[in-house]
Amino acid sequence: MAKLPLISCLLLSLCSLSLSANVFISIDCGSSASYRDENGISWTGDDEYVRTGESRSVQPSSSYSRVADTLRVFRNQTKHCYEIGGVKQGRVLVRATFFYGNYDGRNSPPVFDLLFDGYYWGWVNNTGPTPSRHEVVYTTTKPSISVCVSQDYEGQFPYINAIEVRSLEPSMYGALGVYRDSYSLFTRKRVAFGTNATIRFPEDPYDRLWRPDPFMNGSVQVTSDARLSGGIVLADRPPRAVLKNAVTGPTLNSTIDFNLALSTSINSSVYINWYFSEVTRLGPNQTRSFAFYLDNVNISKPFSPPYDNCTEMLINNISISGNTTISLVAAANSTLPPLVNAMEVFILGRFPLNNGTDEKDVEGLASLQKAFISLRNWSGDPCLPKYYNWDWIKCYGDRVQTLLLGGFGLSGLLPDFTSMDALTTINLSNNSLRGNIPDFLGSLPNLQILNLENNQFNGTIPASLLAKKGLILRVSGNPELCTSNSSCPTPTTTTSLPKKNSSVGKRKNILEIIFATIISSIIVLLS
Repeated sequence: MAKLPLISCLLLSLCSLSLSANVFISIDCGSSASYRDENGISWTGDDEYVRTGESRSVQPSSSYSRVADTLRVFRNQTKHCYEIGGVKQGRVLVRATFFYGNYDGRNSPPVFDLLFDGYYWGWVNNTGPTPSRHEVVYTTTKPSISVCVSQDYEGQFPYINAIEVRSLEPSMYGALGVYRDSYSLFTRKRVAFGTNATIRFPEDPYDRLWRPDPFMNGSVQVTSDARLSGGIVLADRPPRAVLKNAVTGPTLNSTIDFNLALSTSINSSVYINWYFSEVTRLGPNQTRSFAFYLDNVNISKPFSPPYDNCTEMLINNISISGNTTISLVAAANSTLPPLVNAMEVFILGRFPLNNGTDEKDVEGLASLQKAFISLRNWSGDPCLPKYYNWDWIKCYGDRVQTLLLGGFGLSGLLPDFTSMDALTTINLSNNSLRGNIPDFLGSLPNLQILNLENNQFNGTIPASLLAKKGLILRVSGNPELCTSNSSCPTPTTTTSLPKKNSSVGKRKNILEIIFATIISSIIVLLS
């Protein structure tokens, strides 16, 4: 097994942290107010970040932050997204807070999915009496971030209380090496040992939440007498406040065993940081030296925490379950037991770099949303994550292949979405679309099915569509539409396509529904 690396801290001034150009955004979901909280953090309401949902109040409690007093709940469509712009590209920390608080009086917390930037984040199920938080650290390549909630089950309405975005330094959590831009870190635990209260902003300028750990059985809390007068600047930037306290074993032979709070049934690939700083200047006959053991197997050389400075140790990409034991064990020459100040535990997640849905499709969808108000509620990445695409499209990878806009209440002229050249199926039936059928539809190279039934199109069918080999074209129910320039026969009636399935579910087989009705339809086939 690879030995753990040893990294030293430097004591520098906090002014070396150039956070002024970075992003520090705090959104109180369901609120329209702006305010500063007890930690000096400025919060804003969510009106400018989301178009859908309802604002609801939770019974205020002095035990929680003000952000838990309101939430936004979403009762229609499947995926709802907050779009957060102006984000500095690079390493970011994103945190979402959920507190059901029986806001609806049903005593039945919903369960639903949480997504970020087109990727699956986690499963939300806030059944406890306190808020639950989900946090992820990753590298964003775009100047915006999306945080989305998605309904899984009928009647289980997603909600959210708060979203926080914090820029991090490029060096932070970079020990992933060549993988640092293709993995995300899902925070499972961040502990300041020996403390009795959570440490966050302003003590930590990146607003990480360092919580006390009451589960270090038999350990002794100790306070540092080191000055730590400068800001601790290490690659992962531990704040001074977490080094002012520690826990140690009560006797020389004591070990410190870590509770990682992982499921006992799941093996997880982890990324763990530990921070060590000696709490007192040792005498000439005193030595504090210890090493890491994983399931009673030594995985590090003995080391000694420095006084008025710090050392960082890390484990990267090792599979650990809830039954795994990680311990600090005193070295043979040590006269003092092990000591630890702080710890961070992350689960590694795949985060393959991509730019989301193809830009050509994003452009075409934007044209449709600009033309039709009823489509503007959809936001976030249209196609990603897989199975979480917008309700009215069907994707293959990052390309939109199907438009399912039958019965969407669309009225007016059809805009140009020529850029969506991967489309194979377009269903615009049962709307109030008018004007000539656009000629650009015939230029879509992969189009196989075009359903324009029951609209108000007029003029003639474009020659480009009539000349398109293998195209299944349905145009009945447009009384003023002519099939040629020379005559305007009464349109033949056909059986309409089934109306759009509005039930919750992300894995619909749309093409099966369409082909089931082709036999009873008008089919224009030119061979």
